Amino acid sequence: MPPRAAFKIAGQPIAPGTAKHVDLPVSTLPDHTPVNLSVEVHHGKRAGPTVFVSAAVHGDEVIGVEIVRRLLRTPQLKKLKGTLLVIPVVNSFGFLNRARYLPDRRDLNRCFPGSPTGSLGARLAHIFLQEVVLRCDFGIDLHSAAVHRTNLPQVRVSPADKKTHAMAQQFGAPVILTSALREGSLRAVAAEHGTPVLLYEAGEGLRFDELAVRAGVAGILRVLRGADMLPAKGIAKPKAAPHVCTTSTWLRAPAGGLLRTFRAEGEMVEEGDVLATVSDPFGHEDTDLVAPNAGILIGRAMLPVVNEGDAVFHLAKLSPKAAEDTVDDLATQLESDPLFDEDEII
Repeated sequence: MPPRAAFKIAGQPIAPGTAKHVDLPVSTLPDHTPVNLSVEVHHGKRAGPTVFVSAAVHGDEVIGVEIVRRLLRTPQLKKLKGTLLVIPVVNSFGFLNRARYLPDRRDLNRCFPGSPTGSLGARLAHIFLQEVVLRCDFGIDLHSAAVHRTNLPQVRVSPADKKTHAMAQQFGAPVILTSALREGSLRAVAAEHGTPVLLYEAGEGLRFDELAVRAGVAGILRVLRGADMLPAKGIAKPKAAPHVCTTSTWLRAPAGGLLRTFRAEGEMVEEGDVLATVSDPFGHEDTDLVAPNAGILIGRAMLPVVNEGDAVFHLAKLSPKAAEDTVDDLATQLESDPLFDEDEII
C-alpha cells in the first residue's frame, strides 16, 4: 500500500502523522496589523474522514475556544486516523473586541456562503467555507448563549439530517434540539454542499463554565470515535441517552423590574410551577412567571434587571423524570472523568 499523501492547505503540506499550524490571510486592520484565520491541522498516519472543529464564529463565545484548547491537548490525537482541522477562533475581529459581531455589526453566521469581493463578513465566510468546511466530511461548530444568558449543554441538529442525529447521539449532551436551518448560516450552506455540521450550544458569552467545557470536549472525542478516527481507550460512553426535543419556547418577562429566579438551567419543571418573580423597585408589586407546560429548562437569562417581554427561560418539552436523570448522570460522569483535571482550567 502506498504511503498516505500529505494534506495541503494554503500551499503548505502536512505530512502523515504530523500536526502543523497554518495561517490563512483574511484582512489587515486599519493600523496595518494582519488578521488571519488560524488552523491547526492534525494529519493522521492512516486514512480516515476529514473533519473540522470550529469555535468563536461569534466573537464572544469563548467557551468554544477553551474546548478547542483542551481538545488539542488530549493524548488520543496521537493515534488519529484521517485529518482533523481545528479552528479555535473563526471571528478574530469580534474575539479581540469581546463582541459577538464583526466591526460593521454583521453576524458572521448569516454571511455564508460569502464572497471574495463582498463585505468583511462575506470575505471571511468565503475563506472559511472554501478552505476548511467544504474540504471536510463533517464538522462540529461550538457556540454559547449570548452575553448575559446561559445554555444547558445541548446539540442542535436539522430535523431531516440522519447523519447529524447519529452524531448527536454519540456526542452525549443531555438534550438534542431539532432546529431548522437558517438562511446564511454555516450549517445551512454546508448542508447544501453535502457537509453536515453538528452545532454544540453551552454556557454563557464571555464566560467559562466547567461543566459546559467538559461536556464539549467529551462529546467531540465521542463523535471522532464514532467515525473510527480515534481509539476507544480513554473515551467514556455517555451514561444516559440524550433526549430529543422537537419543541421549545422562550418564556418572557411578564413585566419590567427586578427578576428573582427560582429555577436554573437543567432543572425539570411542571405546568404551573413558578419559575421567577418580577418586582418593582419599591416592592409594591410582584408578578410571577409560570411554566405553561412540563419540560426542562435549557437556557435562561443571567441579569436581574428585565424589561417587559425580555426572554427569561428557554423551556423544552420532554419526559420530566427521564430528562432529570440524564442531566444528573452527565454531571456525575464529567466530575469524575480523569481526562479533564481541574488544573487545566485557565
